[in-house]
Amino acid sequence: MTRARQLPIRIPHDQIVQFCQQHHIRQLALFGSVLREDSTSTSDIDILEDFEPGHTPGFAFIDLQDQLSEMLGQAVDLNTPQDLSRYFRDQVITEAEVIYDQSQN
Repeated sequence: MTRARQLPIRIPHDQIVQFCQQHHIRQLALFGSVLREDSTSTSDIDILEDFEPGHTPGFAFIDLQDQLSEMLGQAVDLNTPQDLSRYFRDQVITEAEVIYDQSQN
């Protein structure tokens, strides 16, 4: 995953750090149209989430998606690496823009 690109959305870093720590998230990254020039204010924000072992939230996953949507001010489509199709998973992971990394906080 890459880092340090100018993004078309405002990332509330302090809130993201608190959110990730509270929900045992090891890494949070953006992917998809938010990283390309075709992103608009009505585009959803594709987010890749990697949880600490044993802390995948189950049905609470939808609540996490809603919390991130509210925090970022746009609809969020939340995924884990395992949710992605094996046909494009590696490309998404390679091109994703990390906005939180547990090892950096």
